[in-house]
Amino acid sequence: MEQYIMRGGQPLEGEVTISGAKNAALGLLAAAIMTDDDVILENLPDVRDIRVLLQAMQEIGVQVEYINKNTVKINGSHIDSMSIDYEFIRKIRASYYLLGALLGKYKESHVALPGGCNIGSRPIDQHIKGFKALGATVEIEQGMIATTAERLVGTHIYMDVVSVGATINVMMAATMAEGNSIIENAAKEPHIVDVANFLNSMGANIKGAGTDVIRIKGVEKLHGTEYSVIPDQIEAGTFMCMAAATKGDVVIKNVIPKHLEAISAKLTEIGAVVEEYDDAVRVIGTKRLGSTHVKTLPYPGFPTDMQPQIATLLAMSEGTSIVTESIFENRFKYVDELARMGAKIVVEGNTAIIDGVEGLSGVAVSAPDLRAGAALVMAGLAAEGVTQVDQIEYIQRGYEDFEEKLRGIGADIQKIPVDDERAVRRFQLKVV
Repeated sequence: MEQYIMRGGQPLEGEVTISGAKNAALGLLAAAIMTDDDVILENLPDVRDIRVLLQAMQEIGVQVEYINKNTVKINGSHIDSMSIDYEFIRKIRASYYLLGALLGKYKESHVALPGGCNIGSRPIDQHIKGFKALGATVEIEQGMIATTAERLVGTHIYMDVVSVGATINVMMAATMAEGNSIIENAAKEPHIVDVANFLNSMGANIKGAGTDVIRIKGVEKLHGTEYSVIPDQIEAGTFMCMAAATKGDVVIKNVIPKHLEAISAKLTEIGAVVEEYDDAVRVIGTKRLGSTHVKTLPYPGFPTDMQPQIATLLAMSEGTSIVTESIFENRFKYVDELARMGAKIVVEGNTAIIDGVEGLSGVAVSAPDLRAGAALVMAGLAAEGVTQVDQIEYIQRGYEDFEEKLRGIGADIQKIPVDDERAVRRFQLKVV
């Protein structure tokens, strides 16, 4: 078990390069097994969720070869089991994408109910609805979801709620169904577009990804491809907020600025300077920022995965801000940890009322989930004194080389073993 220890008060300055999008990569990896040919995926983030999913895939016979740290070759021609073990699935939520991929290719899949961060209810009813509409039988027993079908037939599916996971899962299954399918009220996130583009590069016929109506013409088989994962908009947004919080000046490279518009707009609104380039953004935070209201919404709205980061930034801004969480009901667990650092936040239902304070103070805190963990690191880098953040295994699920990237732009941060008091004392006594 490890923790981060950091000394705050230093503006972040320089350039940081963003890794591939974790949420896109998880969908692409599942889709890659839908052909018997070799698939090469580049720009994969080297994070825990990706490694766990690859391990689960190897357990069912998928051949995985690492070409380098961020590139893998996958071959799904030797799959010998339709059942994904719970030991792997309980660690990450997006392993449920194997349901749609295996169902589409083999007309059968057995996957344990998914795990991941405990940030609230994330039901899979829309996944099940879509599979049934395509002609599959779906049963849930002993913690496993079992899907079987003699044949999948294209159909018209209306999603009752906008669901990224269900859109990707049903899209994969429909790719190899007979005839045409239409998914209405589909999610529009960039990683849905990436999965659709990837499937199309394998021979699928998918149109409309990125809109709320996706049209799919089923194909009999898919072929191999080489594909590069899109940049991670949430990692980019996290570094954007960190630059603003520390009154820094950071160029965030390898991004798609269009994907960051909701984040850029809020940062600009509260007084940060955001400059956009072809594949980079620069964020300058030369002063104490102002207040605003933020409501999380499906893309292209403000992303729920950026809610802890923007709330932490607003906790250090001037005035009263309101953050409303409309996606997950359990996403304010980090507020108690921020309060220990001096933040003034009151949570009422799905709304946080934030009275900005002039500064936070370094203390020992715990990361309750992936994005909240990153937000607490951001708070520590902006706070006065030394901050320790434990349970960083959550952060490592979704951020590649996090502390190395932060050190590259001037952060005073180290990763040390939990309960290593000597390492803590050495860091505290270090001459700066």
